[in-house]
Amino acid sequence: MRTRAAVIYKMDAPAPYAGSRPLVIEELEIEAPQAGEVLVELVGAGLCHSDLSTVNGTIPRRMPMILGHEASGIVREVGAGVKDFQPDDHVVFSFVPTCGHCLSCATGRPALCENGSKANLAGTLLSGGVRFRRADSQPVYHYLGVSAFAQYTVVAQESLVKIEKNVPLDKAALFGCALITGVGAVINTAKVMPGESVVIFGLGGVGLSALMGARLVGASPIIAVDILPAKFELAKRLGADYTIAASEGDPVAAIRDLTGGGTNYAFEAVGNANVLSQAYRATRTGGKTISIGITNPKQEVSIQAISLVAQEKTLQGSFMGSAVPRRDIPRLIQLYMNGRLPADELLSPSVTLEEINTGFDRLAEGSAIRQLVNFS
Repeated sequence: MRTRAAVIYKMDAPAPYAGSRPLVIEELEIEAPQAGEVLVELVGAGLCHSDLSTVNGTIPRRMPMILGHEASGIVREVGAGVKDFQPDDHVVFSFVPTCGHCLSCATGRPALCENGSKANLAGTLLSGGVRFRRADSQPVYHYLGVSAFAQYTVVAQESLVKIEKNVPLDKAALFGCALITGVGAVINTAKVMPGESVVIFGLGGVGLSALMGARLVGASPIIAVDILPAKFELAKRLGADYTIAASEGDPVAAIRDLTGGGTNYAFEAVGNANVLSQAYRATRTGGKTISIGITNPKQEVSIQAISLVAQEKTLQGSFMGSAVPRRDIPRLIQLYMNGRLPADELLSPSVTLEEINTGFDRLAEGSAIRQLVNFS
């Protein structure tokens, strides 16, 4: 069958992307799902900074490729051996296919699945296959096993989480990246307790999700930091007690003044080594800094080494919110359905597939939080 998709052929195109058009809308051939694979019709697909990191060349990927990893859809066909999914099931995608038998999976850390990571790096499905082709038979590679910027995609069954049909399906896409990454970093990685202080650097989709997670667990106070004060009204609605404009002074000094010496936890959701260093310095003795943002591989972080010992401070990464996708995505969705996780607040106006380059301009300039691609 054929599907329309947004294909990227070359990274590091100049902004604005509405002019340079790094993503090209094409019709591609998509093969039927093979053993252990599933054909899904996309309903919601979010524009995320991780996708932008490939567009702007920060994180190189294999070209040509269909981007998009935060998504939801409807199962249309299943391959041989697929038992957990059937046509018409509603699903959310997991951007790490979890093999279930590598050391990371076996020790309860499926977000770090070794075989899934290898497939993602290669631009293939978990099996090593590629299911998209141009008319000239050239392969078009998969992004994080999902490739959501297409009307249809084929994925490994290990890349899917089944959800209830009463969940708004387009909005469910947010739980595949922003929510699971941000809330998961608070709950799974940091394990923040009620009454502990939290600061969040960066108020994009993931940072605001971390803020929601901090409010959910009863953190206090919650401090939100960004260079764009326009984001502060939303941050306050989502639970921030204080907001700090990083562009108007020293945020570390301001945080330490507000908290009497620093916070218990700092979350860096920008993807910048200098900001990560600030987050680390904003924590108190015994504090923990969690790095969530994806940085350029060439960046290195600078911290005071002796503080790791003398102050027992911790610097830790969190990938995909240290999540178990088939456990955590349904739990977070249930919190959303019960009104305890206001995920709708993240939504900016949707874009069509043809408007996707303009959407990345809005994401890059910070004028949009989460835009969903409208495939209808």
